[in-house]
Amino acid sequence: MNDWLDLARSTQFAPSSAVFTAPEPEAARAILGGAYVDLRWFDEAVLEIMAATRDPRRNPLGVVSANLDHVMHFGEGSRWRGTLNSSTSIDWLTLLDGAPLRAKATALTGQQWPRLAGSDLINPLLDEAEKAGLCIGFLGGTEATHSLLKEQFARNRPNLRVSGWWAPDRGSLVDPAVSEQLARDVARSGTDMLVVGLGKPRQELWIAQYGALTGASVLLAFGAVVDFLAGRIQRAPQPVVDAGMEWAWRLALEPKRLAKRYLVQGPEAFIRMNRHSSVGSSTVRAGATRNPFTARAQEVAAAIGTALDQVSEPVPGDGRFMPPDMLADVTVVLVTYNNVDDIDPLFSGLREETAGQSLKVVIADNGSVDGTVERIAAHADVVLVKTGANLGYAGGINVALAEAGPCHDVLVLNPDLRISPGAIKTLRSRLITSSAGIAVPKLLDTDGTTYTSLRREPSLAKSMGDAVFGSKAPGRPDWLSEIDYNTESYQYPHPIEWATGAALLVSGEVLADVGEWDEQYFLYSEETDYFRRARYHGHAIWFEPAATMVHSRGGSGASADLVALMAVNRVRYAAAHHSRGYAALARTIGATAELARAYKPGNRKAFLALAGVHPWTKLPQATPAPVPEPAAAPTTDFPSGAVIIPAHNESAVLARTLQPLAALAASGAIEVIVACNGCTDDTAAIAAGFPGVTVLDLKEPSKTAALNAADAVCSRWPRLYLDADIEITPEAVAQVFEHLAGPGALAARPAFRYETTGSDPLVQAYYRARMRIPAMNEHLWGAGAYAVSAAGHARFPQFSPATADDVFVDSLFGAGEKAVLHTDPVVVRVPQNTRDLHKTLRRIYRGNHELQAGTKQPTGLGPVVRSISGPHALVDAGVYASLAVSGKVRKGKSLTTGGGWDRDASSRNHQV
Repeated sequence: MNDWLDLARSTQFAPSSAVFTAPEPEAARAILGGAYVDLRWFDEAVLEIMAATRDPRRNPLGVVSANLDHVMHFGEGSRWRGTLNSSTSIDWLTLLDGAPLRAKATALTGQQWPRLAGSDLINPLLDEAEKAGLCIGFLGGTEATHSLLKEQFARNRPNLRVSGWWAPDRGSLVDPAVSEQLARDVARSGTDMLVVGLGKPRQELWIAQYGALTGASVLLAFGAVVDFLAGRIQRAPQPVVDAGMEWAWRLALEPKRLAKRYLVQGPEAFIRMNRHSSVGSSTVRAGATRNPFTARAQEVAAAIGTALDQVSEPVPGDGRFMPPDMLADVTVVLVTYNNVDDIDPLFSGLREETAGQSLKVVIADNGSVDGTVERIAAHADVVLVKTGANLGYAGGINVALAEAGPCHDVLVLNPDLRISPGAIKTLRSRLITSSAGIAVPKLLDTDGTTYTSLRREPSLAKSMGDAVFGSKAPGRPDWLSEIDYNTESYQYPHPIEWATGAALLVSGEVLADVGEWDEQYFLYSEETDYFRRARYHGHAIWFEPAATMVHSRGGSGASADLVALMAVNRVRYAAAHHSRGYAALARTIGATAELARAYKPGNRKAFLALAGVHPWTKLPQATPAPVPEPAAAPTTDFPSGAVIIPAHNESAVLARTLQPLAALAASGAIEVIVACNGCTDDTAAIAAGFPGVTVLDLKEPSKTAALNAADAVCSRWPRLYLDADIEITPEAVAQVFEHLAGPGALAARPAFRYETTGSDPLVQAYYRARMRIPAMNEHLWGAGAYAVSAAGHARFPQFSPATADDVFVDSLFGAGEKAVLHTDPVVVRVPQNTRDLHKTLRRIYRGNHELQAGTKQPTGLGPVVRSISGPHALVDAGVYASLAVSGKVRKGKSLTTGGGWDRDASSRNHQV
């Protein structure tokens, strides 16, 4: 510790302006039981708290006493773990209290740290507040206690300025509107320091949620301190305190209220403390750190503003959804099965959510027969995928995601939900502020009551507890219930293990790490499995009560078959993630529970299934989609045309590109020409191995020469020019040819998507930003595939020698003369790392520079900035701007050894 702290220790507390303006010292910090604790000496703590009352630039300071009860509520494995540190509006000072934590801190640091209980700190703080003329407010306790305290202050502290007394009914604080109004009442009173005595953890959670609204500079979460000050509760004698037995004293005074805390929760918290404690140091107090995303977003905003001086505000949406080939802020995925009455109300809510953010809606319909498909089809901007069968919830989600095109964050919704205004933005904000991988909203029943949607990871003990008690005894210990019945759990944001799968916002990182949903479950337990796999990959899951959605819970029904399926899937889940013995015990416990309720048809059927009497195969399961008839060999019915593929040392990818076209080439339905140029590998041999493919083997390594040579031998129109590393489906080829065979058609290209799997985060961010540029959906360049009719090709008898052939061709046609078709998207595999991305960008910008000024690629940083519609998009835009500027500045410098063609090797070598 430095000299400033040594001075504070050696002197009596004597505040002065010199002390308060001293540089902040390096602050010692420990992790005790998984909770951050700031290690301070008594005088240091008082100095620090009082300093906060004089610094209007900082967030309000929340002061907390850490004891075993704090570890129980905020430490490792607790319901509120990480909640305080995720608050960006409150800085936290968590002080050491309680003999076990003091002993642990001493063992870890080798120093004897003092006890800093709120009951010890309150009088010195009131002394200093009185000297400084600060206004003190008291929130919590009863009106009777407040009356006693007023009398005490009149006798002992006549000069203390008390701004207000608030004794709310704790049950009323469940209502956010009541808490917000209470905070605003405090703000109107001009309170500088607010003593909050609502009991742990409610007081800390209230401060985290509403403290910034009170206007107070300091908020003291000091529990029963009001009762101590008023003399209503007698403090333990000093010998009892020194012996570390104050808990026993308090237990003796209030056994009914404190028995659970000290006798049930205390031992568990003690074990956590000994398992999850360590020591370190930080120059910033707990909670004082800026949220890393917020900090990054501010830096990016400043950088873009300096470079472009044109950052624009997000433009409110007009209620339309994004097309499938564009990247939206959120891709909404739904699975429908006979939900005709739910479609319009759900879409109405989703369209309202497009204000200030872009949404893409993709629906997989599992064989509805009630008019659902027709109702969805009436919304032209919704992507509808007909699965042709009931694939189940997980199967439907997988199909929808496969057809969603480029996407990052994905919101999975049940169709029978109603979206409350602002819910999606609030969930997105939670992903950012808590660095979460998944965020779930608060679900309400149709009568407005809260649905108990939060769950704990299944275990044998929880299964036994649920088997014995069911929905009764909701106050039983957490380890005896999978459902979280605690009402406070639904009032404040906090990390969870999982929740019902009716609504969850999944980050792009989780999508990449976790992969597809497990289709073995059909319905029920698929979300349990998905959440578990997300946690396995290190992603946090957060509950956000400020985002609300109304759930009718009628979409899946409650037939006897489904009740049995739910019980069976619990066993399937146990078998998937535990040993055979564990799964057998889970099955036995489940069967016993169902037998006890066998008077109900569903439970009776569940028992018979778990007992092995009723085959599991007879329960609902995915219906295989109809197997299509074997595709007939292409005939002359396939639209005629030619595919020209220039290739320079493309042996790693050419077969992948030619495979979808092989049958068409072999049958003569289309003409396929591979123009090898300057190849020193097996490119020509690979192409020659495909029957019907014409191979040109040119010595000169020139893409322009290859294109012109292929044109010279080609006999068919229209012509599709396809890069050798681009994958296209026969259906997309057919749609392009059909379009260009129409009257007056000149140029077109298929839709495309970027395949970013395995790329590093900066590369992914670059391409997410790129897909948000509207021009990406308006021009021929960017897809690695474009086509022209004979009339279109007449505008350029030969290709220009410029590197950017697609930009050159695009420049020859006006906006009304070229089309971007809604085909199956071609696959554009992007670089895996920033070095290879730099190569690609330098080649692109070098090619653009070679063209005349009038034919330059029309995108720039301006459109990227204007596409920003939220914090995620802001950071992506910053990455895009920095990489794009680097590519433009260094376009003349090759990164390839010896100069020459800047090839991206990583996307060609990467296998997905």
